[in-house]
Amino acid sequence: MNVLSLCSLLIGATLLGAATPAAAPSADTASVTVKVSALVSTSSTVKLYFYNTRAGFLKSGKWAFSKSVKPEGKREITLPVDLPKGEWAVAITQDMNNNDKVDKNFLCIPTEPYAFSNNIRPTVAAPDFNECKFRVDGPGQVVSIVLKD
Repeated sequence: MNVLSLCSLLIGATLLGAATPAAAPSADTASVTVKVSALVSTSSTVKLYFYNTRAGFLKSGKWAFSKSVKPEGKREITLPVDLPKGEWAVAITQDMNNNDKVDKNFLCIPTEPYAFSNNIRPTVAAPDFNECKFRVDGPGQVVSIVLKD
C-alpha cells in the first residue's frame, strides 16, 4: 500500500469516526438537572460534589464525581448530568477567593457559601447522606438547591 493510499484511508476513517453519533445514555442512567440559585458571587466558581454512598458522604475525595461551573455573571446555574439510577446526594460550595478549597473557621464550619441537596440546613453538625439523598429513577428530574451564605 503506498503512502497516498494509507493517508486517504486514515483521513477517511477519521472523518467517518467524527460522523458517528454519540452513544445514547445507558438504560441504567437518567438525565438530572441540578439548579443552584442564590449564588453569592456572579464570578466565583461553584463546585458540585456528587455522592452515591453513605460511607463516603462529605469525605474529601470520596465523591463519585465533581463538577466546577463558572456562573458567568448569573445568580443561578443549571447543570445537566447523567446519573446512574439509585440514591444520590449533592454538596455544593462557592469558592469566593478561588483558592480551590473550602475555607473553614476554627470550629471547622465553612466560611464560604455552601448547600446540600434537599436544601438541608445543618445547625450543629454536618448533614447525613440520608437527609440529603434523592432518588434517580427516570429522566427529566430537577434538583433545585439554594446556596447558603
